[in-house]
Amino acid sequence: MGTFIVLPTYNEADNLARLVDGLFSLSVPLSVIVVDDNSPDGTGILADHLVSAYPNRVVVIHRSDKLGLGTAYIAGFRRALQLGATSILTMDADFSHHPRFIPAMVQCLETADLVIGSRYTPGGGTHNFPMRRRILSRCANAVARNALGLGARDATAGFRLYRLEIIESLALDSILSSGYSFLIEMLFIVERAGWRVAEVPILFEDRVAGVSKISRREILNALSTVWRLARQRTSKLQHPLNRTA
Repeated sequence: MGTFIVLPTYNEADNLARLVDGLFSLSVPLSVIVVDDNSPDGTGILADHLVSAYPNRVVVIHRSDKLGLGTAYIAGFRRALQLGATSILTMDADFSHHPRFIPAMVQCLETADLVIGSRYTPGGGTHNFPMRRRILSRCANAVARNALGLGARDATAGFRLYRLEIIESLALDSILSSGYSFLIEMLFIVERAGWRVAEVPILFEDRVAGVSKISRREILNALSTVWRLARQRTSKLQHPLNRTA
């Protein structure tokens, strides 16, 4: 019960155990769902060991291949709903989203439906982030916000805490994005439906171990998603939901 953290993983063996230990050292009651895409470095095996170390607090979903960030989130959402989550948090497994910001996000959820751990709200920022990645992030965020009329300052952030009712309201099979553009589409749906969105400042830090998963193909897919959603916005079509906004 309580907050379930969905952790998509692919080759995160150097980070996963330390991250889970850090999460469970917080004063906030948390459970973790690891969604591993058959990592060649043994991340999935390590996740199984964590199930033994933290019985009833860690769940692992093993997938046969690298199937995309969006589908990993959806798999984690569904399992969290089955297990009785009251809220669901998504974050990266590489410490770019540090556990120390989670208590503030949980507290903020008392007056919001979606809380974003934000780099671009006052007090937020980045650390040890290459200039090329900073420019790419800023540009992607600006394009998504302006094209889709989004109110959140950090529209591309993956560090998010959702109230259970948001996830329950979604027709998950109707979300077309499978990669990082899933984050943009989710925020677009949430804001269009009228849910309350708040941002908590965080310091985003570049990964210390492992390799970034963002590719040129992911960037092109994100641009395609923004174009599709912008057309949907201007045509005033409603994104499929399980509830009336």
